Amino acid sequence: MSATGQVLGSASAGEAAHGARDFAAQPLAKVGVWWFLASEVMVFGGLMGSYILSRIAAGGWLAERAHVNTRIAIFNTIVLVTSSLTVVKAHAAAEVDDRRGTRRFMLMTVLLGCTFLCVKAFEYSREIEHGFTPATSLFWSFYYTMTGLHGLHVLIGILINLGLFLLAGGEGWQRARRRVEYAGLYWHFVDVVWIFLFPLLYLA
Repeated sequence: MSATGQVLGSASAGEAAHGARDFAAQPLAKVGVWWFLASEVMVFGGLMGSYILSRIAAGGWLAERAHVNTRIAIFNTIVLVTSSLTVVKAHAAAEVDDRRGTRRFMLMTVLLGCTFLCVKAFEYSREIEHGFTPATSLFWSFYYTMTGLHGLHVLIGILINLGLFLLAGGEGWQRARRRVEYAGLYWHFVDVVWIFLFPLLYLA
């Protein structure tokens, strides 16, 4: 091996070792969150892949998709994207030990999450009223499964953020402060999943 190759090989090995040390230096709880999110990617990825293949086989489900309410979905997308901003603000406030700011932005995130679920419940009620249920067709089965599973994750995120909001209001501030980042990672995952579901179900 040439001297240049040896240098490059040593540099690559050094970078790999440095990356491994950086990963090992991460808090165990943060690594756990990343592993959990990786497993959730597989769940939603499998559902989306099955949906896409089934839609292609069925010719696009154009008639079924004509009955989803795109305007409501756009509003809900704006709500959820805004909640990503508030959770980022909460993390930034926690980083500078700003308890009041952290609690304010966590509460805003909770309220936006609740708004998303309320709007989704209203959308469900309209669809069911018009006779579109999970048993109506394969499209509606996929629709309710994917959006329902996503809604469950939103609810879990709301409960986590609400718990941190309450914890930060008392003597548990320092514990809550360390966990805001982990809650933010989960909440961003929920937002990213919706960013994929929205065009798949409402636009594509």
